[in-house]
Amino acid sequence: MEVNIKEARGKFSSLIHQVEEGTEVILTRRGIEVARLVPSAGKTKRLPSLKKFRAAIKLSGKPLSETVIEGRQEERY
Repeated sequence: MEVNIKEARGKFSSLIHQVEEGTEVILTRRGIEVARLVPSAGKTKRLPSLKKFRAAIKLSGKPLSETVIEGRQEERY
């Protein structure tokens, strides 16, 4: 479907809905194609919450602060 940019401004929500339904929309300026609106390849999987993500990470070993302190002490002596 081809739509002039001026026309697209007035019905942008409708065009987005059509793209969501699978229609490709070509935006033109003076009859020349300038952009295409195409359906997304797929929904990106988002994390439900950052708290759950942080809780899922298991850290092992010494804290970084201890490692830094040890490294500094080794440099001095």
